[in-house]
Amino acid sequence: MSHPTTTTVHAADEVLLGFTRALRAAGVAVTQDRAQGFLAAVAAVGVDDRQATYWAGRATLCASPDDLARYDQVFAAWFDPRDGLPRAQPREASRPASAHLLPDAEGAGGGGEGEEDLVRAKASAAEVLRHRDVASLDAAERRRLAGMFVRLSLRPPTRRTARHRAWHRGEVDASRTLRNSLRQLGEPGEIAWRRRGVRPRRVVLLVDVSGSMSAYADALLRLAHRLTQSARTTGGTVETFTIGTRLTHVTRALRTPDADRAIVAAGEVVPDWSGGTRLGETLRVFLDRWGQRGLARGAVVVVFSDGWERGGAELLGEQMARLQRVAHRVIWVNPHRGKAGYEPLQGGVLAALPHCDDFLAGHSLATFADLTEVIARA
Repeated sequence: MSHPTTTTVHAADEVLLGFTRALRAAGVAVTQDRAQGFLAAVAAVGVDDRQATYWAGRATLCASPDDLARYDQVFAAWFDPRDGLPRAQPREASRPASAHLLPDAEGAGGGGEGEEDLVRAKASAAEVLRHRDVASLDAAERRRLAGMFVRLSLRPPTRRTARHRAWHRGEVDASRTLRNSLRQLGEPGEIAWRRRGVRPRRVVLLVDVSGSMSAYADALLRLAHRLTQSARTTGGTVETFTIGTRLTHVTRALRTPDADRAIVAAGEVVPDWSGGTRLGETLRVFLDRWGQRGLARGAVVVVFSDGWERGGAELLGEQMARLQRVAHRVIWVNPHRGKAGYEPLQGGVLAALPHCDDFLAGHSLATFADLTEVIARA
């Protein structure tokens, strides 16, 4: 039988290694050497000291200033007690000091097999939560789900540019090939190749915050925040607007690194939270003020709405047709799309669907992950 202290240290190492894997998934280049250095640093400063663990990871796992913001987000999501992942647990006198980093304190001194079963059960519960309808979650489950948004990342869609760049295959670059030949006094030289350059394509999010979408508004804004933060690290651009009875630009608020503060900041600038729905009018305002000026031109535009329209559906259809003409791709995300028995019978949805390239579900974290893949391939 293994010694209780040895078992606890082993389980703590598993949690710490899980943290390094989460960092890698968030885009931080965590190598095996850095992960081992992190474990050694935590062992030196003490696994029971959360602040020391933070600085040990920051010193050993971050390779550039760009990694710091992602590190802070993943650390908060992994070790913060608010969202139910491996975090601080109420410490009892009989428990070892490192128990606060374990997924649960029960069985800390029992044996490796029981702890593996516990971690496996936690992972299974997280996977179930990932597929749950956001509107059906209680407050504790919403807090836990909020911490799981850090696992989402956006590979920005790309577009070809007019300029070419050197490449190892493609079309022959006649001018460079000729220059290579002239350098050799007219003797045949190496053939140069080129291809058109690639740039990230802009993504525009239109989030319905009306009363019928109030149960999903918080999760959708958290998704928008995550996509905004992810795009900033990959060179892409994400612009977010809320729509209801009026149009509100909330991109600046969502650039705040902390998700909770960003949601609060967005809520302070949105005047029509849980109000009525005038999709056609707000979409017309968006196209008149922003779309015609180029924000939507050539962009991937995602509309999050259930399609309930207080105004005329004809106006919504006209504006969706305008949007489709200027955008590269139009995606409509409906939280009811993935539910059994759903049929698109709302007037707004029927008016909009002919002008949409994709009609997707958007009621759970799993469907949000599917959406990011659709955006990346657009």
